Amino acid sequence: MDHFRYEGGRLHAEAVALDTLAEEVGTPFYCYSTATLERHYEVFAAGFAGLPATVCFAVKANGNIGVIRTLARLGAGADVVSGGEFKRAVAGGVPAGRIVFSGVGKTAAEIASTLKAGVWQINVESEPELEAVAEVAGALGVRAPVAIRINPDVDANTHAKITTGKSENKFGIEWTRAHAVYARAAAMPQIRVVGIAVHIGSQLLDLAPFRNAYQRVRDLVALLRADGLAIERLDLGGGLGIPYGQAPSPSPADYAQVVKDTIADLGCHLILEPGRMIAGNAGILVTRVIYVKEGATRTFVIVDAGMNDLIRPALYDAHHDIVPVEEPAANAHLREMDVVGPICETGDTFAQQRLLPALKAGDLLAIRTAGAYGAVMASAYNARSLPPEILVKGDTFHVVRERIGVDDLLARESVPNWLGGP
Repeated sequence: MDHFRYEGGRLHAEAVALDTLAEEVGTPFYCYSTATLERHYEVFAAGFAGLPATVCFAVKANGNIGVIRTLARLGAGADVVSGGEFKRAVAGGVPAGRIVFSGVGKTAAEIASTLKAGVWQINVESEPELEAVAEVAGALGVRAPVAIRINPDVDANTHAKITTGKSENKFGIEWTRAHAVYARAAAMPQIRVVGIAVHIGSQLLDLAPFRNAYQRVRDLVALLRADGLAIERLDLGGGLGIPYGQAPSPSPADYAQVVKDTIADLGCHLILEPGRMIAGNAGILVTRVIYVKEGATRTFVIVDAGMNDLIRPALYDAHHDIVPVEEPAANAHLREMDVVGPICETGDTFAQQRLLPALKAGDLLAIRTAGAYGAVMASAYNARSLPPEILVKGDTFHVVRERIGVDDLLARESVPNWLGGP
């Protein structure tokens, strides 16, 4: 469920008409619904009511500080994968003591800055990283709170580029080596082992891989506790899928039941890291039609948004529903059209042979389910601006990130003196 609906013949974000926003900020732009963000967080958290659990929003899905602050005010923590995301989470109102630092390539500087700030937990993903965390913690005179991320070698049955829990993936420590690595970590005076972390991938529409992975976590907990290690926390990652115009996805309640069935009785504090589940349907990308081109075999709707603004269709062959901002008539004739951007790449295609009503230059389209892995993955490819982001609440809105134009980007470049620069 989201809060983007037609009212009076125009698509609205809550009570704000999208064509009004287009006149205010220009196109393309991202728009997020506060009501949808709040509802999705509350529904997800409700699945774990009565359990010792913390919901840590995955900042990589949407790093806008307005979005983060909206969730932080509901009690959300944050899952971050870089020092930059850590700063964003703190700027968005998440206390360092509710932030989990994940990621396979943490630098010494990032580890130091998060430890100084009082990070809740560092998820260690390799033995060299464990050594680096110990070295940094020793230099700072602190004990680093660490969970070791295991790779359970479970196929998540999702897109190859977003699966993370198979043995050939770069993430985590092979679960067969986990026992030895935990023993090593426990012997390090600079390390305080607090738990186990696991994350097997993104956009999972099947709950069976979660169940398989969590059963392996359960077995590891028993093994480590037999060695005398006090496993306090289980970081279960994220990855629950959402519908992109496809078959319905599992509900948060269904997912929570898998957790309850497998590991909820272990007496551990649970950490959940949803990102897409919270933000995906809470955002759209609004774009304007530049031309309608009648090709030899296809009709192309050329819009002013490009793959630099929303790369998911080009990168993952991802489906996004596309709807006109002006509500079409109930009996409108639909035609197959390709919706494409202006980027000089054939891959700059949002939809192929999509059934749409008649369109013309100047019409507005909304690309739905774009609140996760949309603006955060945008680039300035083809010397294009980075799109603004707007947060709506009821009948009000705020530009939570202004458009970053070409002049803004050029201002950060300079010419060396041997080429005539200053």
